[in-house]
Amino acid sequence: MDIQTIVKQVMEELQKGGQIKNSPIVKEPAETKESKGRNINYEKSSQVGVEQPANREEIERVQSITPARIGIGHTGTRMKTKNYLEFRIDHAAAQDAVFKDVSEDLLKELKLPVLFSKSETMDQYLMDLDSGRQLNETSRKWAAENLPKNKQVQIIVSDGLSSTGVEANIRDLLPALVQGLTSKKITIGDPVFIKRSRVWIQDDLASIVNCDCIISLIGERPGLATAKSISAYLIYQPNEDTVEADRTVISNIHEGGVPPVEAGAHLADLIEVILKHKASGVKLAQLK
Repeated sequence: MDIQTIVKQVMEELQKGGQIKNSPIVKEPAETKESKGRNINYEKSSQVGVEQPANREEIERVQSITPARIGIGHTGTRMKTKNYLEFRIDHAAAQDAVFKDVSEDLLKELKLPVLFSKSETMDQYLMDLDSGRQLNETSRKWAAENLPKNKQVQIIVSDGLSSTGVEANIRDLLPALVQGLTSKKITIGDPVFIKRSRVWIQDDLASIVNCDCIISLIGERPGLATAKSISAYLIYQPNEDTVEADRTVISNIHEGGVPPVEAGAHLADLIEVILKHKASGVKLAQLK
């Protein structure tokens, strides 16, 4: 069941219970032939659900600084209907983020060549981690024949575990990163999109294009707080002896965390430092 179906059910159930009657948080204009099949928007708002709280102001303060379900109250041993239904919306959004594909229109808009890992299906990607860590033979051949070699930086965009995160952030993040690197006169290979790939696939591509630093902008595993987050993994000259500690990671890039434009500028500065010290991960942290 996709998120639009869940949202529709939630709105119907809330309306039956009188919980969203005349509420400004629901944006649902009257349906017409033209609007049939449209997306339905449901904007959540934090509300104190605790009956007769000892300190309402403190609950409201905490709610304002975290997306966690705090101060929602309960009915018997269960959460209230509104909160339960919003939980279902968040769960559906998380599932959509994992299983839906990044829009082809977006990839064309950003002029990103599409490569593929060895994962042929989403089930294989989720169950066989190694299949997402290497390019398939067709993509390896294409990369060897078409991508610029010996550049300082190679950029990868990956759907990872959140296509939603990529679609929500990459329009702002990628141009900001490229602009930052260009302003520093750092040479960049052609950015690529790799479908159903994991972080370690950057090692495989780096061996083909012979770059100094490779960065993966990859969809993060979605949670019930947000399904729109991506992370950036950076590594200096990976090889067969590379371990996780060799990677530098910037996570929580999304509108409620590190804004994508700000993240792009920061990543450009970070890459400059990596190239200067010829190190990343723990080795870089020990040098700084």
